[in-house]
Amino acid sequence: MANPMRIRAAAKDGLTEVRVLMSHVMETGQRKDAAGATIPAHFITELTAKHNDRLVLSAQFGPSVSTNPYLAFKFNGGAKGDKITVSWVDNKGDSRTDEVQIA
Repeated sequence: MANPMRIRAAAKDGLTEVRVLMSHVMETGQRKDAAGATIPAHFITELTAKHNDRLVLSAQFGPSVSTNPYLAFKFNGGAKGDKITVSWVDNKGDSRTDEVQIA
């Protein structure tokens, strides 16, 4: 299982800003190891973010995203204490879900 995501969410003037740092290898499948063998692709393919249970962001990632991706986005609404849930699924079927309260 992957390491937990670092999520920060803050509401101000009716707008909530969410910042997410995901821990993932994001291997493209094009690199070779020291022995010359191709390192298999391993990257996040889908990401969703929910405010309480309302979907506020849905994204598809590909192999061109860097290791340990950082994502920041804003949405209308949200109040201090509301729940933000961020989930991802990778091409090997692994997944991770973490949540945080809006500060």
